[in-house]
Amino acid sequence: MSFTFAQYQESADFLRSQIGSFTPKVAMILGSGLGYLGNEVEQPIRVPYGEIPHFKASTAPGHKGRLVFGELDGQNVAVMQGRFHYYEGYSLDEVTFAIRVLRLLGADTLIVTNAAGCVNQSWNAGDLMVIDDHIKIALDSPLCGSNLPQFGPRFPDSSYNYTPALRQMAAEAAAEQNIPLRHGVYMYWTGPQYESPAEVRAARILGADAVGMSTAPEVIVARHCGMQVLGFSLMTNMAAGILDQPLSEEEVLISAEAGKEHFSALIRSCLQRM
Repeated sequence: MSFTFAQYQESADFLRSQIGSFTPKVAMILGSGLGYLGNEVEQPIRVPYGEIPHFKASTAPGHKGRLVFGELDGQNVAVMQGRFHYYEGYSLDEVTFAIRVLRLLGADTLIVTNAAGCVNQSWNAGDLMVIDDHIKIALDSPLCGSNLPQFGPRFPDSSYNYTPALRQMAAEAAAEQNIPLRHGVYMYWTGPQYESPAEVRAARILGADAVGMSTAPEVIVARHCGMQVLGFSLMTNMAAGILDQPLSEEEVLISAEAGKEHFSALIRSCLQRM
């Protein structure tokens, strides 16, 4: 399905009735096992997804399924504690619906995070990566269907999906706190099955450093509607075929918990610099 501009406005109007005059500047999407940062928002206003017109339910493990509005490190934020995925049976315009709603509320920057499989064999599980670019070979696009010119052009440019100045800022913040930070390319797969060893080899040949089941659709929509984007991947496991062991949801969540301290410190430092 394709949403109308009026439907995006309906959702935004409902949220305005919940948050009053509060205007978020930074929208944040917290991936699997990373939603704890939403609990650190000051003077929070929490709105479950199920109460918002046209929003879907977030069913992925480790996703609370709510928006949290408030202040974090001096920035007015709207934090998505949990996202929507294509593999949950949603169309890509349903997966990305919240991005445009938050844009209508005033957010002009998106910080997007994910738990990813590590493809780069010289890296390790537990590494943090700032996303320099992504590869999306899935045929569907969240911009298919009628274009809504109120958000952006029919054929948006993809040269700078991840804002160079924000990537540089993240590198400086990491260096200041002695947090090791990789730079690399994220490759989007639809899931829900983890990538096969052959697919991981293909991803490596194509130039990917990490693989995952989210992020690229949301970033495409954010850039279409003029938002600046900063993306991070936490390498929660080595991708299939690198180690002789199966992958599991439990491993992803355990690794996300282990990387919590550095991840929180880095994002909060970035917010302070914005």
